Amino acid sequence: MLIINSIYFTALRYVVRATRLGLRITKGNEIKMLLDKPSINKPTAAYIGATWGALAIGVIGYLVGLWNAAMQLNEKGFYFAVFLLAMFSAVTLQKTVRDRDEGLPVTNIFLGMCWSAFASSIALLVIGLINADLFLSEKGFYGMAFVLSLFSIITVQKNIRDLTNENGETEPAAFSKPDGGIDVAANVVDIL
Repeated sequence: MLIINSIYFTALRYVVRATRLGLRITKGNEIKMLLDKPSINKPTAAYIGATWGALAIGVIGYLVGLWNAAMQLNEKGFYFAVFLLAMFSAVTLQKTVRDRDEGLPVTNIFLGMCWSAFASSIALLVIGLINADLFLSEKGFYGMAFVLSLFSIITVQKNIRDLTNENGETEPAAFSKPDGGIDVAANVVDIL
């Protein structure tokens, strides 16, 4: 067992050193430089277009369906307000989760508020649709347009953030690399 651990830690040490140098061991055991790759996180133009298209279809579909619905104005206002709350809370939640993932400080209270606003908007729509005097096909239409809009707005916000990071529009100090991961493993290997 000691020999296996020794082999494992030796291999890990070499992988860590290669990773620090910007090298990656590929499938054919070749070493490939990753340093000169211009953009790793930049989304493609087709993906950006698809997400904006999905957002337009979802939002326009939901709003046109709401406009043409045979319901009272207060019901339309309720569904519109829930839709706006859901869109805003989804973007805020995605940004907050990504900030925390990238090592930016996010308070637990704010993260909890984001989650509760997001969950509340979904719960309000579900409860409203269950109790609504609509055909099942109309309820399904509103639900699907709602989900499509939520998915699209989260993806559009992610694309915008990736593009601002790639174009250098974001302060580089805001995206410091968090401690941990493979460097901690390298330190453990060096100690052993």
